Amino acid sequence: MAALTYGGGSAEEVHELSEILLLLPLLYLVVAKLHRRWTTWPLLAAGFALVLGLRLVELIPLPAVLPAIALVVLVWGAADGDLFRSGTFQVQALGTLAFMAAGLAGLAIAPEAARYLVAAGWFFHGVWDLVHLRLDRAVSRSFAEWCAVIDIWIAAELLGLI
Repeated sequence: MAALTYGGGSAEEVHELSEILLLLPLLYLVVAKLHRRWTTWPLLAAGFALVLGLRLVELIPLPAVLPAIALVVLVWGAADGDLFRSGTFQVQALGTLAFMAAGLAGLAIAPEAARYLVAAGWFFHGVWDLVHLRLDRAVSRSFAEWCAVIDIWIAAELLGLI
């Protein structure tokens, strides 16, 4: 995965990594809503398939679809009361809002400034993964560990450190 992202310096690559930054918190949110940590890896595969499919058909922009899915999951969580009683789901809802805001802002601002914002988003999502790994919450431990490494690696690439 890290090899596939190597060289994340062009404006197009920053744009693509901004879009993928939208997927990361969505995965955590959906897994927390389902209360089934074992779904982490299958949902990641489904998420990447969705991203690839949307990029191939180019009918609906990815930055519109992923936040819309997050909104549906948040409304579902509010409707069934999960948003008001599950601390894990509440934390994931806040994380989703913060990381999606960073990803969307990265798409809206100039590419050079976006590079730093998106790098910060990827880095802090890596920290988010490490906290979840340590607390053993929300997603599968193997995913949290894997994602932390990838996220921090991508942040370092965006900053030209690798």
